[in-house]
Amino acid sequence: MENIKFYKEEGENDASFSAELAENFDIFVNESFSDSHRGYVSTVGVAKRLPSYAGFQTQKEVENLSRVKDHPEHPAVAIIGGAKIETKLPLINSFVKNYDFVLVGGKIANEAIDGGMQFDSKVILPIDFANDGRLDIGEKTIEKFCEIISHAETVVWNGPMGLFEKKPYDNGTRKILQAIAESGAFSVIGGGESVQAVNESNLEHELSFISTGGGAMLEFLSGEPMPGIDVLMEK
Repeated sequence: MENIKFYKEEGENDASFSAELAENFDIFVNESFSDSHRGYVSTVGVAKRLPSYAGFQTQKEVENLSRVKDHPEHPAVAIIGGAKIETKLPLINSFVKNYDFVLVGGKIANEAIDGGMQFDSKVILPIDFANDGRLDIGEKTIEKFCEIISHAETVVWNGPMGLFEKKPYDNGTRKILQAIAESGAFSVIGGGESVQAVNESNLEHELSFISTGGGAMLEFLSGEPMPGIDVLMEK
């Protein structure tokens, strides 16, 4: 079968296209949590026309992400990195409500500093950087972040602390990841670059849950609508 994303009707959640796809099947199983923040034919349209269920991985995603979103054990620490501050602000603001610390690194920290952005006292920005280009957090910041993580009972991490794909700018990301693994906290990690760092470190067995969602994880934790999940709850 062709990749459904090549059809423009997919993104439009076209009703007739949904009916055409559904007519050859008896049930629908959503095993793509990473697409469930999109109201597409493959996440919503077909699900409305057939008996529909969440797959095993999707169930695990909802269970684990709901745990850290709604019922985190304290102290609870969120670590937010990567790029595009505008996409991460809703997540930061969401965590401020019920988390004890929100540690911010990566390009979004630079964007926040350069923009003179003001945050709640729970939000901790870097106090130093590894170089003039600010391509990684500095040793004082790493030490401070790791100290906070060491006392955590819940840790959620999305986004690297610097340009980790290029040495030596992977130092902050590697040390933060090691601190999470050693903390003993219930830990949830998601986002393509974060998962890549985990895979390269061979620490996946030291972590509680690795999410398959990038944007979907961000939107779920931010409390945004999840059309692909919501339609299953309506059944």
